[in-house]
Amino acid sequence: MRRLGTPGRQLVLAALLTACAACTDGGPSAQPGATPPPGATGDIIVASGRDVTGNGGVRRQLIDAWNAEQDRRHTGRHARIVELPGSADEQRSQLLGALQSDSAQYDVVNLDVTWVPEFAAARLIRPLPGKLVDDDIIKSVAGTARWGGEVFAVPFNSDVGLLYYRRDYLDRAGVQNSDLSKGLSWGRLQELMETLGEKTGKDRPDGYEKGWTAQFGAYEGRTVNAVEAFASAPEGVPLTDGDGRYTASVQDLENGLAELRNRTQTSYLLKDALHSDEAETLTDFADGRTAFLRHWPYAYGTLHQSLSGARLGVAPLPGSAVLGGQNLALTRSSGRQDAAQDLIEFLTGKESERCLLDAGFAATRVSAYADDDVTCRSAKSPGAVTSSGTPSASASGESADRMPRDKYGRPAYAHDILLLALTRAVSRPRTPLYGAFTQTFTTELGKLFTDDPPSDAALARDLDKALRGVLPDG
Repeated sequence: MRRLGTPGRQLVLAALLTACAACTDGGPSAQPGATPPPGATGDIIVASGRDVTGNGGVRRQLIDAWNAEQDRRHTGRHARIVELPGSADEQRSQLLGALQSDSAQYDVVNLDVTWVPEFAAARLIRPLPGKLVDDDIIKSVAGTARWGGEVFAVPFNSDVGLLYYRRDYLDRAGVQNSDLSKGLSWGRLQELMETLGEKTGKDRPDGYEKGWTAQFGAYEGRTVNAVEAFASAPEGVPLTDGDGRYTASVQDLENGLAELRNRTQTSYLLKDALHSDEAETLTDFADGRTAFLRHWPYAYGTLHQSLSGARLGVAPLPGSAVLGGQNLALTRSSGRQDAAQDLIEFLTGKESERCLLDAGFAATRVSAYADDDVTCRSAKSPGAVTSSGTPSASASGESADRMPRDKYGRPAYAHDILLLALTRAVSRPRTPLYGAFTQTFTTELGKLFTDDPPSDAALARDLDKALRGVLPDG
């Protein structure tokens, strides 16, 4: 049974509620119900999911900065963001329905990287100039922008799986070196979890239950974690080729399932993880129920609101980590193509990417991590530094930003950990049929988490048959 009201849970839930406030507050960027219908005002309309960076989030600030520049140049252009309610799957369905019927006059859509092939193959989005995806964009991330040899979207913000851990728990257990930032193998992680599990009495942290937690609920989180396990199996288990054709064998699937079963052993994994999503795993970890957490980059800032750098660490995920993120695309039905393309170019440019990084997103450009001359001027960066090299403060003289930062204002882990993780990340299957794939994959893997799970061989046969039913053969 889940515990409610603990300090860690209250802090993290407060942070998540703050992040979601951007979905409901008023003003020119609010949801359709609070503003004229999309396209009614002649604005360039950007359709997107919620901004996890909080009230008045960085995405909105960047659009406001573009609007201000248009006002200075007297172009008559103006853009606003429409944030779509619901889960990612619900947002995808809304966008597909709207673009197929032309019922909503969206000009720019912020697509999950897994949706780009589907929207491109259906020609719901337009090809874009290749120059928009230049050599500054991280190579693995740039691959998410293309389909069929054409650029259909521009990487906006990226994402990748990371390993968060409680340094204070490792210190208390007598682990000699609690700095895991250089990375570790899954075998070493298991050793550390076993060491923690053996502790009793005063050597066992209050509230500690199991070694780690991750998102294994029956939604996209299960697909992500399973693809990471499959990709980390010996020799890896690719499920599709570059054209979206199914390429795995039954033996491949059995190897991947063996790795997934190893990671989800009851001796290591918090039981609640089998039904948890990002918010629930974040709060379970903050409550101290586990020592390790698989999560996305935005958790770095959220967790540091309740845990100091001496207690919290982050490292590359053992084995392979899945690439996530969102890309901006120009809709087929847009009547403002030139202006919309100009907006996309601004939102994905070097300065904007630095703003996204400073706010807690994973930037898509190498320059955001490595070029000290690239700074954020288009948004209120919580990591902004003054001319003296110290972080800027609020009017009260205090800064609410508790995220560790380097001397240039970037998140402290950005260059050595986050950039490295993005560079090495693997993609989920790239196919126009991704919706059918992930639903099938998630459903079949659910058998592994029942009270009487099938053998790896039996489940591999079932999974192979199911995937062949929804994907073309390679």
